[in-house]
Amino acid sequence: MVTVIHGVTSKQVLADEMIAVLNTMDLDGYFYLGYPVLGGMDGKIKVDALLVCRQCGLVIFDLEMSSADENGMEDKLSLLDNLYNNMEARLKRYGYLSNRRKLQVPIHVICYAPRYGACGEEIYHSGQAVKEHLENLNWDASEDYYDKLLEAIQMISQIKKRGCRSNLQNVFSKGSKLKMLENQISCLDKQQSKAVIETVDGVQRIRGLAGSGKTIVLALKVAYLYTTYEEKTIAVTFNSRALKGQFIQLITNFIIENTNEEPDWDRIRVIHAWGSRNSEGLYFNFCRANNLVCYDYNDACRKFGRNELAFDKVCQEAVEMVTAPRTLYDVILVDEAQDFSKYFLQMCYMSLPPQSRMLVYAYDELQSLDNKNVESPEIIFGSTDGKPNVVLDNGNGKEEDIVLSKCYRNSRPVLITAHSLGFGIYRDKEAREVTALVQLFEDKKLWEDIGYTMEEGVIEDGRPVTLYRTGENSPEFLENHSPVDDLIQFRKFDSAEEEAKWVVDDIERNLKEEELRYQDIMVVHPDPRTTKSYVSYIRVMLMERDIRSHIVGVQTTPDDFFQEDSIAVSQIYRAKGNEAAVVYLINADVCARGVNLSRKRNILFTAITRSKAWVRVSGLGENMELLMKEYEEVKSRNFRLQFTYPDELQRQNMRIIHRDMTQNEIRDIKKSNVSLADILEKIKKGEIQKEDLDENTIKALREVLFN
Repeated sequence: MVTVIHGVTSKQVLADEMIAVLNTMDLDGYFYLGYPVLGGMDGKIKVDALLVCRQCGLVIFDLEMSSADENGMEDKLSLLDNLYNNMEARLKRYGYLSNRRKLQVPIHVICYAPRYGACGEEIYHSGQAVKEHLENLNWDASEDYYDKLLEAIQMISQIKKRGCRSNLQNVFSKGSKLKMLENQISCLDKQQSKAVIETVDGVQRIRGLAGSGKTIVLALKVAYLYTTYEEKTIAVTFNSRALKGQFIQLITNFIIENTNEEPDWDRIRVIHAWGSRNSEGLYFNFCRANNLVCYDYNDACRKFGRNELAFDKVCQEAVEMVTAPRTLYDVILVDEAQDFSKYFLQMCYMSLPPQSRMLVYAYDELQSLDNKNVESPEIIFGSTDGKPNVVLDNGNGKEEDIVLSKCYRNSRPVLITAHSLGFGIYRDKEAREVTALVQLFEDKKLWEDIGYTMEEGVIEDGRPVTLYRTGENSPEFLENHSPVDDLIQFRKFDSAEEEAKWVVDDIERNLKEEELRYQDIMVVHPDPRTTKSYVSYIRVMLMERDIRSHIVGVQTTPDDFFQEDSIAVSQIYRAKGNEAAVVYLINADVCARGVNLSRKRNILFTAITRSKAWVRVSGLGENMELLMKEYEEVKSRNFRLQFTYPDELQRQNMRIIHRDMTQNEIRDIKKSNVSLADILEKIKKGEIQKEDLDENTIKALREVLFN
């Protein structure tokens, strides 16, 4: 079956006719509309449509709407030759598609021109003629060449170049295993391809697991939009400042590979969501353009308090104060949307032309470290005269709501362990709790959307269910390279110094024996307030062994995460958005229980899913034992999630108990608990008689506690 990827085209009628023809044929491959753009000596050439399939190889379609005279026929044949030559030149850049000097991929060119009076070679005026031509094509190619062809068409080679490894001596080392893993990820899956190319004249939402390729997809989408719309200005924004370098590198490589030209950075703006007085940001640009008060981080904290909601508050004020927002960009792409409030997304929406609000936002449901939930587009973007401004619809030929269900970063055991700990699936509940679960997807269908399969039971209130992941959505090559006990390790220590020695021993072994590089290793600490002091043991011990390290954002700028000759040590907020072969999550015990548990469990999930291969989770004392017990439970069930789905009352209780609280709220609760405890103690001692208490207060307290 041919998967149709709907790119930007002005020839939709003829494209639909070709799709109808392909649907009558038994072909296996992709049919791209409005993709790719070929860079040649005479400038860029836009391809109307492209078929890549196992049976035919590569077929370029030119869709001609008009009629032609004899001179027009000559021009058309010249165009077809140009398309062929440019495609051949592009494919020959990939040595893996040739055997010696001969390209192993057949290139065919077809012009579908139903209004041409006469048809010459390669020009057809009926769908039946096109079908007969395709049926006569036969590509006797090995599986490898088809996959490599897709890789070249989708520009995935640029991703592989980032992990290029040479001088590996031991085929069984972690370095060799990592090289194998990087080479296995060869091409985009169907949903990723749709997310890159399918472009809507409005809002598009992309959801996916950690490691499903959202950042890669957005970078490819920028390159596609850049080459498709030569007049549009595109902004890319994000929360983690370390993503800026990634986006610039990826976008540059993708555009050069596609067009043979450097990108024009006046048309592409890679900017942080907030910004400051010294650096560009979407919020700062919005405020300046609309003559609004701009708050940097310190200003926001002074006005709204030093907490995670400061940016939400300044965005809310800006959105509510603006009257006639000015257009800043033609297209905006937002990564890490789970970290933003609806007001930031509204700000992005307002910054686009009213007639064409091209906004793409991507997020992971469980990666918000501030316990935010991304609301529905109807709520985010509001209504006008009772009608929602944005309703996502996948029924019009192009997908406006895309879910990336496959995970290409984390192996099945790693991902399911992360979900198990993140949700508290196997956590022992405490006295006041009605369920051990800490949090859960509000949308029950989302489990299936992100690649889980029901083995037993159903996802319904009060019903038991068993969920697992198949090789389809968690490729087996991600876990087959190493035994489970090497993929994931949980360790408990009696002191931070003891923990540090174990981590440093393992890092040294990975560098000197396992052929890993400094950039393959990341040390993550869960609490930004104590990171610098807690990691001091590790950094000193590394230095004693002539291994350099740096705390990201302290010894380096926040934009500079990895270094070639230094181990990256990071607090969780800076680690998010990055990945490494080996991730060490230290002091994990602080995430086991206590207040703000949803946020703490999200930290566990986020840190673990930074790993491309191996995870080391360590901590101290009894709380670490609790996490180890949870891990052993999910491991004993062969990495399945087995739980009873909570009903609405249980979910409400779960949301209240584990809700995110500010420091002021925590202090107020502690004071209230102390006061209540003091009153109870005095009643027990007879210092206060229960009859002394106000009757209305007792009645009100009883109603609140037992209602």
